[in-house]
Amino acid sequence: MGKRRGGRELLRSLSKKQKKHLREFGEEHPFYDKVSERPEATPICELSDNSDKSSAESDSETEVEQISVYHKLLATLKTSPESESEEEDDESGSEADGESETEMNSEGSQETGEADGGEKDGGEEDKTDVPDQEEVTATDTAEQMLGHEQADGADTSCDPSRGVIEEFTDVKHESEFSLETNFMEEESGDCNADQRDSNSSQAFSEDPFKQHMDKEFEEKEVEKMSTLPKTSCQSKWPRLGQLTFSSTLEKHKTLKADKEVDVKQLYLHKPLESTWPKVNKQFLSSVNKPSDPFFTPLQRELFCLMNTYRDLFYPERNALTNGEEIRHAYCLHALNHVLKANAQVLGNNAKRRDQKPGTDSDDYRDQGLTRPKVLMIVPFRECALRIVHIFISLLEVNDKRKIDVSNKKRFKGEFGSDPEEKPPNLKRPEDYEAVFAGNIDDHFRIGVAILQKSMRLYAPFYSSDIIIASPLGMRTVIGAEGEKKRDYDFLSSIEILIIDQADIYLMQNWEHVLHLMKHINLLPLDSHGVDFSRVRMLNLNNWSKYYRQTLLFSALQDPQINSIFNKHCFNYVGQVAVRNVPLSSSISHVVVQLPHVFRRLEAENLTSVIDTRFQFFINKVLPEYRDAIMSHTLIYVPSYFDYVRLRNYFKKEDLNFTHICEYTKKAAVCRARRFFLKGEKQFLLFTERFHFYKRYTIKGIRNLIFYELPTYSHFYSEICNMMKATDNGADATWTCTVLYSKYDAQKLAAVVGIDRTAQMLQSKKNVHLFVTGENE
Repeated sequence: MGKRRGGRELLRSLSKKQKKHLREFGEEHPFYDKVSERPEATPICELSDNSDKSSAESDSETEVEQISVYHKLLATLKTSPESESEEEDDESGSEADGESETEMNSEGSQETGEADGGEKDGGEEDKTDVPDQEEVTATDTAEQMLGHEQADGADTSCDPSRGVIEEFTDVKHESEFSLETNFMEEESGDCNADQRDSNSSQAFSEDPFKQHMDKEFEEKEVEKMSTLPKTSCQSKWPRLGQLTFSSTLEKHKTLKADKEVDVKQLYLHKPLESTWPKVNKQFLSSVNKPSDPFFTPLQRELFCLMNTYRDLFYPERNALTNGEEIRHAYCLHALNHVLKANAQVLGNNAKRRDQKPGTDSDDYRDQGLTRPKVLMIVPFRECALRIVHIFISLLEVNDKRKIDVSNKKRFKGEFGSDPEEKPPNLKRPEDYEAVFAGNIDDHFRIGVAILQKSMRLYAPFYSSDIIIASPLGMRTVIGAEGEKKRDYDFLSSIEILIIDQADIYLMQNWEHVLHLMKHINLLPLDSHGVDFSRVRMLNLNNWSKYYRQTLLFSALQDPQINSIFNKHCFNYVGQVAVRNVPLSSSISHVVVQLPHVFRRLEAENLTSVIDTRFQFFINKVLPEYRDAIMSHTLIYVPSYFDYVRLRNYFKKEDLNFTHICEYTKKAAVCRARRFFLKGEKQFLLFTERFHFYKRYTIKGIRNLIFYELPTYSHFYSEICNMMKATDNGADATWTCTVLYSKYDAQKLAAVVGIDRTAQMLQSKKNVHLFVTGENE
């Protein structure tokens, strides 16, 4: 109690600058240190030439003790002696005064995740107009604030004085969740049935898990998979639509959709057969046939594809309609995979315990080089919270048999949100409310260890079965080339990679996703205490990437997302992608009478499009709008780099303009909107990310220029419909100009429709369309 009171008094005694420095760096600024007359040794770890030597000595000392691999990793770090008290204080859930809440708010999610390396325009943005889910709750003390920041994965990789990111991990339950020291009898009360199933299974069982993981290849076959081009074929399914199956294998098989699914044919692990219908009941309706009471039509087809361990790309995820259906389906698949893998290991532990001494066999190769099997990439903490809740529901057989979840209270505090934090009278589109629901912090990572009766949250990565993280959270722990303190060995044996809501990462920082894909399924730099006699040969041969299943879900088709699926997925089973043409066009939802002029620019190749677009704009488009008559012109720019380039050009030419981007302060946004509405500024540069995160209605638009087609097709109609907010719209002459090239075919089809797109790409002339204000 005294320690918490002392934390409050310490917080009140700090100035605003000191609190900001404490929040960002986890310590007070050295300028405010109290210096005594007698110099004392400062306990700061300096990176000198001897640092590597001392680190090696620490490693050698810890090797003598029989402790976990993660402890060995932590032994090389100089941790704070207050770490234990911070953990205890955070568990106790003590309350702090309101001052800590208002003075030490965490930074906005888009500002940490979106920084593409471009410059910030005006510093940090005020967030009082949007759902401020990043605020630290009032239950945090000064010490908990630091622990909270570390648990969030605050980026300290650039600070050499602090070294590796320090975050809370559960070290108390290491032995309880260890796969090496537990046996099947301790995991499940129905151990005999599981053992009978395990003993009766053949080398090539019908279980998709065993078929996939037990498949063995020769080196020549692996070379073929990496060099031969993929062959593809088409198939149409009732719910998913047009599917493209591709594979490098000679014998290519095309799956047919099952109208009805027998749950026994799915080979679900024992607990999931009984819990899944109860968990998924909310999505089932009277439309479902009595013979298929387990899945919705979409879930049935998706899970059938997932269960074959093919790579899957589904670009029609919608947060309003099918988002939760899809989340439940891939959570079932991931948990089913983990439970089967752990059951196999625990069963083999029992067999090895009962075998005669001196006998050795390769029949027990059932593990990877590291324990993590499933990596789930999601954009916000709210998504991680929902995934963990689904896992808990799937593991609880009935209300009387609750599973033991360690650190559950801490998890809810850090990943949950307070409904009262949402500002009242905030009117935003439904899709915005669905995407930005709950805690929208985008910097996090958490390890989850699962046994049949219990779940361990905040497990160390090397003791986890599932890792749930955001791209930014993974980027800060993987580090960059040249950094001494970086770690990505835990990604070496990932068997299922799930990337959900991939389109949102285009609005955050796509480079983080590419960085992750480059460091997955690589040979680890350290053994991490693995028993090589239990490691599968596919992992020892560095063939893990050929066995990894990638599940990619997005709300749209984009060349960058397609590139991930085509260039970073090597599954030997093959890939399947949903390739449906857009059924409706965004332009049909424009409700104002507006002429649309689509101006085509010619580029020699994809890399030259950026420069060609800029020259086309300043030479042919902009001169038509320089006249004072063409005032109130909004220029919509999807790329931040293009925005900076245009802003610099407008400043150089001394044009009368203002600008708004995702980094603009709230006061500057208000000024820019007011100047543009009154006509004091002729041009307004407007970024797509600002619209994605804010959805403000910009009033006063008379002329609209799309520097590039929007990433989200419905943004086109939203921006055009802003013109109806103009007071004197009846007397105004409105215009809309769109720049496009042949490389924008996917975006163009989503805006104008597939038929018009084909005509526009064949013809090199500008296209004039007129929307009457009614849906076409």
